[in-house]
Amino acid sequence: MVKPIDSIRLVQRGEAPPPPVARLIGFTLTEIQPGRAVITFEADGRHANPMGTVHGGVLCDIADAAMGMAYAATLDENETFTTLELKINFLKPIRTGRLVATGRVVKGGRTVGLVECDVLDDKEHLVARASSTCMTLRGEQAAGR
Repeated sequence: MVKPIDSIRLVQRGEAPPPPVARLIGFTLTEIQPGRAVITFEADGRHANPMGTVHGGVLCDIADAAMGMAYAATLDENETFTTLELKINFLKPIRTGRLVATGRVVKGGRTVGLVECDVLDDKEHLVARASSTCMTLRGEQAAGR
């Protein structure tokens, strides 16, 4: 069995397909290390809400992906995780352009961890800040039983 970070690195290098949601929304994993992940995303008109700005759910999704990969990159073989809670603050409207979501583990624990993410625009202005509580799953839970 491999550690989750090893599987994530295969995706980063293009040796394994990205998750379906990454293809659907159009984000890319650009950096991964234990406790840290960076997602890049090019927002365009497809991602707009009725007001013409990037839909909050899309911002939440790229933040969730960055946080999830950062947390997963700390796990051992035969471990996985689930998100218990996710919160996001939207701080600046964006219509189009490159966004970078950087997820980092704030506090890991045996069972529960806290993760956060900043989403920045191409001028490095803070667009959104998210936080998430994750629970590590082992044994039958990790296998989905």
